[in-house]
Amino acid sequence: MSNIKLFKNAHILNPQDTGVLDLLVAGQQIAALGEKLDIGNSNLPVEVIDASDCYLVPGFVDSLVHFIGGGGEGGFASRTPEMQLTHATLGGVTTAIGVLGTDATTRTLTNLLAKAHALESEGITTYCHTGSYQIPCRTLMGSITDDLILIDKFIGVGEIAISDFRSSQPTVEEIRKVAAAAKVGGILSGKAGVVSVHVGSGESLLQPLWQAVAGSELKLSQFYPTHMNRNEALFQAGIEFAKAGGVIDFTTSTTAYDLQHGEVAAAEALARALQAGVPTMNLTLSSDGNASLPIYNDNGELVGLEVGKVQSLYQVARQAVLEYKVPLTAAITAITAAPAAVLGLKHKGRVAAGMDADLVLLHKTDLTIRDVFAKGRQLVQNGQAIVKGTFEQ
Repeated sequence: MSNIKLFKNAHILNPQDTGVLDLLVAGQQIAALGEKLDIGNSNLPVEVIDASDCYLVPGFVDSLVHFIGGGGEGGFASRTPEMQLTHATLGGVTTAIGVLGTDATTRTLTNLLAKAHALESEGITTYCHTGSYQIPCRTLMGSITDDLILIDKFIGVGEIAISDFRSSQPTVEEIRKVAAAAKVGGILSGKAGVVSVHVGSGESLLQPLWQAVAGSELKLSQFYPTHMNRNEALFQAGIEFAKAGGVIDFTTSTTAYDLQHGEVAAAEALARALQAGVPTMNLTLSSDGNASLPIYNDNGELVGLEVGKVQSLYQVARQAVLEYKVPLTAAITAITAAPAAVLGLKHKGRVAAGMDADLVLLHKTDLTIRDVFAKGRQLVQNGQAIVKGTFEQ
């Protein structure tokens, strides 16, 4: 396939609607957009792609994936499997951020980094967070700041756990110190230095973050709380947090058990948050892909386990449009421009000249995925993976 691609007659969502245009990709970047682009006089090989009857949107950014699996709440046999390339690409995900989670003993930062590099060599863009649920944070270079400055793929910290019996029960001062170290590391390395926060179902909700900001130079935007659709109380706390300037994240992987026990479905949560007046750029979706989805009884005992799916990210965004009447541009923003902004990924999340050529073509008729391109390379064609991971059959 040619390194120069010309998409003809694409209805482009930037993610804002920019109408029907042609788009030129040169190598790994978007070179130009315009009406009736023509490079027919060029001697260079050009691949022309008919994008009529399709929306062309940015490649999806999944801000929370367990690349090397997660879990273990039910013992060693309950450790979830690693993510594979097509888990992402068939769902339109071209950029993913890897985290550890509960287990930072049998799952390590070195293993996470190795898997991130593997997935990138296979076709998508990857980054990671240093640390895990626990404070003090596990690091590679001795401190959060050093990890962010010296390791290119580390862009933030987390997911730090609060309001959860699996957390290390951090104090407000400990949370402040983590955020301060991440901020300095981000400033010195040109990264966002965001703190990804796993929020459980504890009664304290987001109070630890409000308390960390109060009386300090920290801002709510330093923290990026996820699982904010875990229950109604947490959802409402998230609305308050987002209206005050924070960015909140809804988890798209779920179980029937969770929905029966009070979880707000992510598609519904997105619709309700928008109706409540939360700015579009303050709302994101993430998959929690390859995480364990534990099922507990009323005594807190584990009775079952499922695995998060990266492909749920777009499935929920599509559901939000078709079932909850969320504007398509808003749903796409929640999985492109908004997460790219909070994570400081300046070349991701938008369709514009100079941006990475991460592109997804959606059928206009039913919004299903037709084609996926990551940095100009086609990975999915007509809904089928044409590039697979090293060990995928």
